[in-house]
Amino acid sequence: MAETARLQAGDQIVELPVVVGSEGEKALDIAKLRAETGYIALDPGYGNTGSCQSDITFIDGDAGILRYRGYAIEDLAEYSRFIEVAYLLIWGELPNAEQLDEFSALLTKHQMLREELKQHFSLFPPNSPPMAVLSSVLNALSCYYPELLEIQDEETFTEAAARIMSKVRTIAAYSHRQQLGHHIEYPHPRKRYAENFLHMMFSQPYNEFDADPALVDALDLIFLLHADHEQNCSTSTVRMVGSSEANLFASVAAGVSALWGPLHGGANVAVVNMLETIRAENVSVGDYVAQVKDKKAGIRLMGFGHRVYKNFDPRAKIIKKSCEKVLAKLHINDPLLDIAKELEAVALEDEYFIQRKLYPNVDFYSGVILRALGIPKEMFTVIFAIGRMPGWIAHWYEESKATKISRPRQIYTGSVQRTYQPLAERP
Repeated sequence: MAETARLQAGDQIVELPVVVGSEGEKALDIAKLRAETGYIALDPGYGNTGSCQSDITFIDGDAGILRYRGYAIEDLAEYSRFIEVAYLLIWGELPNAEQLDEFSALLTKHQMLREELKQHFSLFPPNSPPMAVLSSVLNALSCYYPELLEIQDEETFTEAAARIMSKVRTIAAYSHRQQLGHHIEYPHPRKRYAENFLHMMFSQPYNEFDADPALVDALDLIFLLHADHEQNCSTSTVRMVGSSEANLFASVAAGVSALWGPLHGGANVAVVNMLETIRAENVSVGDYVAQVKDKKAGIRLMGFGHRVYKNFDPRAKIIKKSCEKVLAKLHINDPLLDIAKELEAVALEDEYFIQRKLYPNVDFYSGVILRALGIPKEMFTVIFAIGRMPGWIAHWYEESKATKISRPRQIYTGSVQRTYQPLAERP
C-alpha cells in the first residue's frame, strides 16, 4: 500500500500521498488539497514547495552533493568538458565520440548571427547592460527561425537547442564589443566553445587573441559548474514560462532576466566589490569580519551561505583549486585572492559562521578567476547565463512534456469589498 500522511484541517482529516524520489527525498502531494478542504499551502519563496518532479539534477544541501543526471560534479569537473556536460543535461546520457562530434559540429554550424540581427546591437545605447542586450536578442532570434517556434519532435528540438547554445556566446561577446564601441568579431570556425568566446571578446583587427590553454580550461570549467542547479529562480522562471507553451527562445530570454537580479546571478560581482572595498579602505580581515557580525553595521559577508547548501558548496572547492592553478600558471599576483583566502580561513574558524552554517559558495571564487581571465565585472552574470543555458534548455524540454500551466495561488490580504464612489463624491 502506498505511503500517505494525514493532515487535519479544521474538522477535516485528509490523506496526502507521499511521493519518494530516486534519492529518497520525500514530498507530500497536495495537488487536491484545495479541492478537498478549501485550504492551500502558503510558502513564500517556495523554500518548501516542490514545483515538479525532475530527472535532471540532484542536490543534497546538507551533505554538499551536486549531481548532473547522476554524475558527481567533482567527476565531471575533472574528466569532462562543458559541451559534453551540456549534451548530458539536455539528452540525459553522456555522448559517445560520434554523438559528441555531431553536437560540436552543429554548434559550429549555428554560431554565426544573421547579418540583419546584428543591426539590433546598434539600436542599443552605449553602456547598455549586457544582460538586457542578451535577453532582448535571444528573444529576437524567434523572429528569424519561425520553424522552431513549435517543437513537435526531437529533431526540431535538437535544432533549436543547438542554435541557442551556440548563438548565446556570440550574442554575449557582441554585447560586450557594442558596449565598448568596438567592431564586432565573428566566431572562428576552428576554435572550441570557450576559446571561441574569448576570441570574440578580445580579438582586434590583424591581432587575433591567442588564449592561453589554462584560461580556456578555466572558463570551460566555470561554464560547466554553472550548467544547472535544480529549481533556482531563473530555472523555475524558464519552466513557468514554458508551461504556457511559450517557445524556447522566449523562455530562456525570461531566464536571463531572472538571472540578472543581484540576489541570483550578480552574487559574484558583489563578492569582488566586497574584496575591492576591503583592499581600498585598508581594512583588516579581522575587523571586517567583526563588522559583519555586528548587526548595527549592516554589512554582509558576500559569497558565504546558500539557500540550499548548509555545507560547503561542492562547486566552491573545485573553483578555488582552479583559481589557484590559473593564477600560478599565468604568474598573476592578485591581492584580492589573498584577501579571499584570509576571509575564508577566518570565517571557517569562527563560531558565528559555523553555527549559521555559512560556508563559501561558488560565487566566492568565481569573480576572482573571471578577473584573471580579463572579463569585466559587467560581464560576470552574462558568463553565468552562457553556462546555465543547457540546464535551462533541459528543464524547458522536460516541462514541455507536462500537461499543466503553472498557476500558483495566493492568500489575499487587501481591502474587503467596497462601494464605488463617483469622482465628485470622493473626499
